[in-house]
Amino acid sequence: MRLQHRLPDPGESWRPSRALIAMPLGLIGLIVTVDLLTAPNIHLGPLLVVAPTITAVFAGPRLTALIGALAVVAQIVIGLFHGGLWTSNHQAQIIALVVITLFVVAFRSVHEGHQRELSQARWVADVAQKVLLRPLPARLGPLRIASVYVAAEAGARIGGDLYAAVRTPRGARVMIGDVRGKGLMAVGDAALLLGAYRAAAHRDPPLPRLVAHLQNAVCSETEGPEGYEGPEGAEESEWTDEESGQPTGDTSAGERFVTAAVLDIPDDEQVLRLINCGHPPPILLRDGEPTELAVRDPALPLGVSGSVTEDDYEAETFPYRDGDLLLLYTDGVVETRDADGVFYPLADRLRAWRETDPERLAQRLHGDLVVHAGGSLSDDVALVAIARHPVRTTGRNVSSPPSPPPSARRRADPPSPGS
Repeated sequence: MRLQHRLPDPGESWRPSRALIAMPLGLIGLIVTVDLLTAPNIHLGPLLVVAPTITAVFAGPRLTALIGALAVVAQIVIGLFHGGLWTSNHQAQIIALVVITLFVVAFRSVHEGHQRELSQARWVADVAQKVLLRPLPARLGPLRIASVYVAAEAGARIGGDLYAAVRTPRGARVMIGDVRGKGLMAVGDAALLLGAYRAAAHRDPPLPRLVAHLQNAVCSETEGPEGYEGPEGAEESEWTDEESGQPTGDTSAGERFVTAAVLDIPDDEQVLRLINCGHPPPILLRDGEPTELAVRDPALPLGVSGSVTEDDYEAETFPYRDGDLLLLYTDGVVETRDADGVFYPLADRLRAWRETDPERLAQRLHGDLVVHAGGSLSDDVALVAIARHPVRTTGRNVSSPPSPPPSARRRADPPSPGS
């Protein structure tokens, strides 16, 4: 993963067009022309202040100062033409124009500094998103994967929804989850769960053991250190950051949890194994017909119960054949409402579209959700579409790791008798 290490410059992202620059210049020319053609007792020079003011809307402090200087020169020309440059009236107009221009340039400089800070914050958010919610690979063995993530928090790039996929020696492990709540607390819990998942999933433990590990990781965080009750003399609701107002401690340990669906998709079997911890059931599309993969005994959301072992979980097996399309999603999809309060009809849409390509399905579903919601989503939305394709039997198998070089094979081969 390549990340941009140079902070963005707000001046590089957008520059004013020639048409915009021509606007204040045209105003200066128009005001000067009309003033020179009218009677001496009609003074239009004070209107020149409009030029630097308009320029500050779309340009930086340097261009704003340049336009302001041209306006001051124009004011001097008007005074010379009317033969009254040294009159108190024209001097007052020139001084006022200079002072207002300086104020406009100063305010524009402050505004540009804020823009630079905002650009840096967005850059940091982009980096955090790439580190926390890494883009899923387009291919993972025999699987083709497409994903969409939309954070509902205003101006946010990441939220409480999450997904991850890792390659294992036998196939692939995929997880999708939804942290209760929004804001920094939800992002922190999502980071905790993703870190625990990535640290353990690639080792290919049995699926119940992996989910037990995730439950214990979330539980240890939400419960906090044993016996810790927060700062002395402070209520839990007071554990907030002074600047952001966000809770800094565990303000609602009993209410913090994560719904998740964890899947194991082996390469050599036409099945998937699923443990569902209170998450919306995945949907399997076969020949255009959607089927919910509802487990018989759903587990509790992660973080609700205490410490567990793998014996507390049982994976259920569902058919997952070549040509099938699997859709994982968070509750932000099915809980999206239109202006009349009608929930999004996910199954009806999938049945009508009969999509077979994961990328087209993810993008089409996202666009239709936005239209259904009236232009903006009120909750975080995460989508993962996974299509299974036949493993090639000729040439290099895309689902198998490359063969080691001959030297490595010789080192790995056991010694022959008598050697």
